[in-house]
Amino acid sequence: MSESRAEWGKRIECMFSGIVPWYDRLNRILSLRRDVGWRRALVQGLALSASPGVLDLAAGTLDVALELAGRFPHGRIVAVDFSLAMLRQGQAKITDRPQPVPLSLIAADAYALPFPDNQFDAVTMAFGIRNLLDRAAALMEIQRVLAPGGQLAILEFVPPQTGYFLLVYRFYLYHLLPWLGRLLSPRGFAYRYLAESIGAFPSASEFSRELQDTGFEQVRIQALTGGVAYLFYGRK
Repeated sequence: MSESRAEWGKRIECMFSGIVPWYDRLNRILSLRRDVGWRRALVQGLALSASPGVLDLAAGTLDVALELAGRFPHGRIVAVDFSLAMLRQGQAKITDRPQPVPLSLIAADAYALPFPDNQFDAVTMAFGIRNLLDRAAALMEIQRVLAPGGQLAILEFVPPQTGYFLLVYRFYLYHLLPWLGRLLSPRGFAYRYLAESIGAFPSASEFSRELQDTGFEQVRIQALTGGVAYLFYGRK
């Protein structure tokens, strides 16, 4: 019997909450620190005013939200995640900073965001969309809270589709990455899930069509690090 959306969400939330102590360190190690540059590129690709309202969805430990706050110090940055443990881990990064950070943290469900319609100039999401069982429903909810003309920016892993690099990447994804996850974290199963979820995600062109099918226009994509990760941008 297949899981309901709520059951799936609870299972994924428990998994992510369970790896909080190792999450940032393993992100840096497993990506050879490329994840830092990828998140920076996500934010740099936004064309916004000096004081925008931006929602960072699936905010995790706030790497993207802090990048947004640094680039838009006069903006309204709201970070949302379904894992309180992740947000609390990110809160420590804010506390450690010498200057106040214009950032609000909210624990909420991506399918039922606690905001009125047409609230944000942009919504960002890094490595979160593939963890949602019903991507179309989440994208429609993002549409709802975006202001007319507002931007969506998504960073996600997309396995290479062809070529020699595909063989190398598949070996890393399905063998080396889970082994490293078991070696460096007592919750190694989470990194087996990571490999499986990346492998199940659609190609860049297929996901671009999903964005268009849910009403986003001016969809553009950018490959990062040989196509290991992609940036997707669209407008309401």
